[in-house]
Amino acid sequence: MRTRHPAAGRTRRSGRLLALALAGALGLVPVLTGCGGPGGDGSGRAAARTGPAVADRVEPLPGTPHPVLPVTVASDDGRRVTVRRADRIVPLSGSLSEIVFTLGLGSRAVARDITATFAQAAGLPVVTRNHDVSAESVLSLRPDLVLAERTTGPAEAVEQIRAAGVPVLVVAPATGLPDVGRRIGAVAAALGVPGAGRALAQRSADRIAAVRAAAPAPTDRPRVAFLYVRGSAAVYLIGGRGSGATSLIEAAGGVDAGAAAGLTKDFTPMTAEALARAQPDAILVMTKGLVSVGGVDGLVRLPGVAQTPAGLDRRIVTVEDGVLLNYGPRTDRVLKTLMDQLYAEPGGGTGR
Repeated sequence: MRTRHPAAGRTRRSGRLLALALAGALGLVPVLTGCGGPGGDGSGRAAARTGPAVADRVEPLPGTPHPVLPVTVASDDGRRVTVRRADRIVPLSGSLSEIVFTLGLGSRAVARDITATFAQAAGLPVVTRNHDVSAESVLSLRPDLVLAERTTGPAEAVEQIRAAGVPVLVVAPATGLPDVGRRIGAVAAALGVPGAGRALAQRSADRIAAVRAAAPAPTDRPRVAFLYVRGSAAVYLIGGRGSGATSLIEAAGGVDAGAAAGLTKDFTPMTAEALARAQPDAILVMTKGLVSVGGVDGLVRLPGVAQTPAGLDRRIVTVEDGVLLNYGPRTDRVLKTLMDQLYAEPGGGTGR
């Protein structure tokens, strides 16, 4: 899968930001940088919000399901894929790897792509180079099934794998919370464990519902702007309705400030004018993006940020790049860490 930035190569779908920001992702632990200088910002304001540290592990279902195969399932590229064995699985995204391991079939995974960084997958060989799939590396592992995303590429490598007789299932992308159960079900069906899929989808839905129940009342809804920033590449974008973050922000009790300001595209260049229209009370960024601009201090120096309520209060929340938009079995934990930071008081309590 090629590295793309949201304004260019990721224009093929609304969840495209993930392909860009995954390299080196470490999991779900929020890491915040730059609190205003050696002694903090000196203003008494919160420099950033942090959630509790969460171990970078997935939680498999109890027991190990036994695949019942063969099965023929629909692939998101319009093909019908027949899976006869699932002893050697190659998931080509961190999100798909999470699903395989959480279903209890991690022992059957024989490789990972660069975005699968959770602890249980860490020892597997990597079959991508800078997000591009190496067909030779995949085929050398004699896989029974390859799981791919719509953005997996290059297309020539995927076709080479398919031409070698390996079933390749393309799973439809995720853009919001309703996609969690659908993606789990698609992977479970292909692996011949639909019952485990239903159990995991239900567990995920129950946990997400429990976190959502703790969201504040509608009268307390903060406006949250999702910014995609990469200082080293001079990429500064503000997310709109199609960014993939809207569903999480709304589930956390907030309002997507970019979408509310009328930004209908996934990402728009971040200008002082766009931020003035969005008027965010808080800013959501990926951890590595925050680091790339020099932490909170660097972020508020970007044009227009300091003039927003979020910039004035230095109200910045972060989630690690590799899990923010996965919409998989750990989404409840993503949502909780987002809420914990969003409503944290300067002294470390919560505003709920």
